[in-house]
Amino acid sequence: MSAPLSRPSYAAVLRVPRARSTFAAALVGRLAYGVVSLSLLLATVRATGSYAVAGTVMALFGASTVLLLPLRASLVDRYGPRRALAPMAVLYAALLSVLAAVTWRPGTPAVVLGAVTALTGACAPPLGPTMRMVWGELVHDRRLLQRAYSLDGVAEELLYVSGPVFVGVLIRFASPSAGLLLSAALIAAGTCAFVASPVVGGLRGSSGRRQQGKSPARQRGLLQPVLVAAGAGLTLSAVDLLVTAFAERHGYGGDTVAWMLAALSAGSAVGGLLNGAIDWRTPARVRLPWQAAGLGLTVCAAGLAPGPWTLTAALACAGAFVAPALTTAYLIADETAAPGARTRAGAWINTAVNAGSSCGAVTAGLLLSHASLGVCFAAAGGAALVSAAGAVVGARGTAVAAVEAEPVPEAALEAESGRSGA
Repeated sequence: MSAPLSRPSYAAVLRVPRARSTFAAALVGRLAYGVVSLSLLLATVRATGSYAVAGTVMALFGASTVLLLPLRASLVDRYGPRRALAPMAVLYAALLSVLAAVTWRPGTPAVVLGAVTALTGACAPPLGPTMRMVWGELVHDRRLLQRAYSLDGVAEELLYVSGPVFVGVLIRFASPSAGLLLSAALIAAGTCAFVASPVVGGLRGSSGRRQQGKSPARQRGLLQPVLVAAGAGLTLSAVDLLVTAFAERHGYGGDTVAWMLAALSAGSAVGGLLNGAIDWRTPARVRLPWQAAGLGLTVCAAGLAPGPWTLTAALACAGAFVAPALTTAYLIADETAAPGARTRAGAWINTAVNAGSSCGAVTAGLLLSHASLGVCFAAAGGAALVSAAGAVVGARGTAVAAVEAEPVPEAALEAESGRSGA
């Protein structure tokens, strides 16, 4: 499972033995997460007739999915992908089917919906973090791994954009609950194909092995990418709400909002591909604060946009820093993690992005009622700038911790004790 020796490129990533089939299977399963959110929202509204209940159900689903993600990822590290992911996928698909059944017709009590939804989210298999761990096993060249992570990040972004499109087509012919069944089928089929790959099936967990990775140096090393990921999530979720408010205040419709946010996603995809194609000489820990700062500054500048076209251009520029920052964060997490904790380390980045996203939406909503749009955009960009500053401090602390944790050479110890070879 070693990387090819050719010049690092996206084509070289896909030429790695078993990479295309394994990656394709993971993407099929991960498409389920692009489909499930809108399907669950629409199905709950249809079943209860209440947006308040739907909002609560979505909050429960998001909380159980995100907050328990590191725990589920640790099960993958401990028992291996095949033994851990397959049972999770079966449970998750079964519970999604139950959700589809109870939302197919109106009348299901909100308490039942909330309980089933929370339990469903708790079983969601961590396919994204596991696939990134598998990339680390497939690709041993760090330059090629950067391209693999960039490709993975851009593909994931496209899945979350295309998922709602599939739901929109589906509900023209069926109940929104059918989207939950589609999500169940995708997660079951994708996960089964993923764990059936010889690459994934050959990976063993860390059960019975000595656990590493809890040293202070490793913990500090993970703090930097987690901080930037949380800042990026907060900034991006705030921007989503601020763009909607901008369109309403300037008399534009939802189609304009869609194009603006599409520009953000397109900029992220282009930025991710360019970032992966560059043969960086600067270490990842040095690049990460600059990428976070670029996101923060461009979002602050977006608040000065006088109209929708200038705002769209500003958002495209801001998006160009999103995928590079997250890709770099995943690279650092992979470098920091002990061999038996790589899936969990990547999961912490996911958790940080989603936790920041939840906080950003709430904060932006509160700010909008007390401040101008320009101030709100500046506050949203400021979150990324603060994370960039924290990343600089974190990088310095990690370097100091690494030096302190570095073992003293045996020859030096012998010289101090008078037992050097003479």
